[in-house]
Amino acid sequence: MPTILGQNQYGKAENRVVKITRDGATHHIKDLNVSVALSGDMDEVHYSGSNAHVLPTDTTKNTVFAFAKEHGIESAEQFGIHLARHFVTSQEPIHHARIRIEEYAWERIATSDADSKFIGADEVKHSFVRKGQETRVAQITYDGEQWEVVSGLKDLTVMNSTNSEFWGFVKDKYTTLQEAHDRILATSVSARWRFNWTDDEQKMPHWEKSYEQVKKHMLQAFAETYSLSLQQTLYQMGSRIINHRGELDEVRFSLPNSHHFLVDLEPFGLKNDNEVYFAADRPYGLIEATVLRDGCEARIPVDMTNL
Repeated sequence: MPTILGQNQYGKAENRVVKITRDGATHHIKDLNVSVALSGDMDEVHYSGSNAHVLPTDTTKNTVFAFAKEHGIESAEQFGIHLARHFVTSQEPIHHARIRIEEYAWERIATSDADSKFIGADEVKHSFVRKGQETRVAQITYDGEQWEVVSGLKDLTVMNSTNSEFWGFVKDKYTTLQEAHDRILATSVSARWRFNWTDDEQKMPHWEKSYEQVKKHMLQAFAETYSLSLQQTLYQMGSRIINHRGELDEVRFSLPNSHHFLVDLEPFGLKNDNEVYFAADRPYGLIEATVLRDGCEARIPVDMTNL
């Protein structure tokens, strides 16, 4: 039976690059995990094994490190744009580049004051501790004409210890869950947002500022919403972002409901007045949805597992 080649791509995945910028005694860190995927006129390498159109994946790896030196790393998005533009414009067989980046944040370690007995303790500006809040992510795709930039984060764990209820739900013969009028609402946020910047004629967003502002509005909405369901909270988070950030047209969330169940302390003669909980890591409810600017279409994949 005859066969034909379908969609294909290749590249070097998970290039770990750390860029140190030395501003005198003050140092700055950018810590990225960069994956490159290239596609285009690659039929022959699959059919006959000819590598005439193949840029080695080792070369893509080397390019990542060289660009960290040549261009610096202003932001994950800007670094991805430099790489995608290079691969598509410098290699005729390559028609499309996708750059996926994870960024790991660091913060400075607070040092002793000037009265410390340790010499120079008040002058240390090069020691850092990894931030544990979230991992920043970005995906940049380019076909030689149009850009698509999707940024986001994952593993941002948040909790409201009150101002959350869950009641009035459907009940059948298998339902055992009790209605709750004061519960813990907790989740580990995975979110992606798509920019409406698509070509070089448009003004490019300020990637770093945009990320911080999106995260701020996301967290404020989570904290300020009196929640009757995690779905309601999700929509408020997405709406707050879209309404405050004109550079974005779409936000998608994947929110596991990190269940906290009240522990029955009556066997010990104790009353549990919403104080002691069992944190269950699985199974968990999984709430997912996209929030769009009116008139825009959804482009972020429903399954964000590999985005």
